Amino acid sequence: MGPLVVIGDTLLDVDVEGDSERLCPDAPVPVVDIAAEHARPGGAGLAALLAARDGAEVVLITAIGDDPDGHRLCALLSEEVELVRLPLNGGTVRKTRVRSRGQTMLRLDSGDGVTRSAPPGEIPEEITAVLARAGAVLVSDYGRGVAGLARELLREARVPVVWDPHPRGGPPMPGCTLVTPSEAEARMLCPDGYRGPDHAARRLVRELRAGAVAVTTGGNGATLAVQGGPLTRVPPPVTAAGQDACGAGDRFAGAAALALRDGADVEEAVTIGVGEASRFVERGGAATVRTQEQRLGDRPRTALEVARLTRAQGGRLIATGGCFDLLHAGHVSLLRRARALGDALVVCVNSDDSVRRLKGPSRPVVDARDRVEVLRALSCVDAVLVFEEDTPAESIELLRPDVWVKGGDYEGEVLPESEVLERLGAEFVALSTLPGRSTSNLIREIQ
Repeated sequence: MGPLVVIGDTLLDVDVEGDSERLCPDAPVPVVDIAAEHARPGGAGLAALLAARDGAEVVLITAIGDDPDGHRLCALLSEEVELVRLPLNGGTVRKTRVRSRGQTMLRLDSGDGVTRSAPPGEIPEEITAVLARAGAVLVSDYGRGVAGLARELLREARVPVVWDPHPRGGPPMPGCTLVTPSEAEARMLCPDGYRGPDHAARRLVRELRAGAVAVTTGGNGATLAVQGGPLTRVPPPVTAAGQDACGAGDRFAGAAALALRDGADVEEAVTIGVGEASRFVERGGAATVRTQEQRLGDRPRTALEVARLTRAQGGRLIATGGCFDLLHAGHVSLLRRARALGDALVVCVNSDDSVRRLKGPSRPVVDARDRVEVLRALSCVDAVLVFEEDTPAESIELLRPDVWVKGGDYEGEVLPESEVLERLGAEFVALSTLPGRSTSNLIREIQ
């Protein structure tokens, strides 16, 4: 079964929690003594994260800025969701809520980032490949421009498409399987007269040529109109009056999209969505969502984790390879200089059998397990990958580094890994070695 692909605008949500028991002496406003700060993805990022926590494979296509808030967003998402990043013009949108005893007292918004719709010929191949294997698509429109790209991408969609609109965004694309406006959004989609959710649902099904429209009505559930079918009111299974409903719409749309992916009809999908959203609000809504920020410095990590995390955060991945038998000052110098070229360094190490084929039956002196442990202990090394082949070409294919480093003078030489480096568009850098430092010299001195 294909993944749920979420296309939309991702925000950074930050909750500043504390107690408020007094007023400020120089203004009639409450003073909040900060006790904790919690960050989480918002918008399409929250919808994707919650769907992933249902056990689904989720790919998020979104625009994230190359700024501290954007890097933080990637760190929050990259452990649970596969990210496909688009460029963002401007700063990452951040919403900071100041909360005390479960209530939001103030919200501070910053960031003006928007993305632009790409002409069909400029859409990255990675995105078209992701959509080709999708099981369903959720468009989470927060009015920052990514939904415009979705219109280009989904014209020929052959899987269920759920469109979750936003007051700042444009109208949903015609022909969606399910459109999920709130009452406020339905009112904006019916600019010449809103006569309640029932009328709006019936009207929008016709005007948007949608398979179905579900107008969500907060604690009352949703009103569902199906093309050519009767109107249905879907009540929530639990009542969560007075609770913080932040994130309920994302939870509803994501759960309904997953149900459609899994073969449910639209009424079943909306019923599942209403149930999951109401239980989400009952548990405290988005304020209870906790994520662990994944940073490059959090070790130990596998080589593939480091590669994925570096790309997700917009970093530059460096890789190098070798036997690293009897680690010496020449090796350490090379590794330090390689790491300085980017944001993370993965070292590809020949297995014991590979070293024997390359160096002869008396090598390696140090087995692979110990060589890996010593390399991992170096602060300049983020991860180590052992390969069995005679060349690191397959490891390079797997890691897709931005830069491949070798020690020595290779000017004019054709390397065994040259073909894969050229195909991946990776840069090759040769770094000079320290004279007189080599494993062979060490072995001769020991003997």
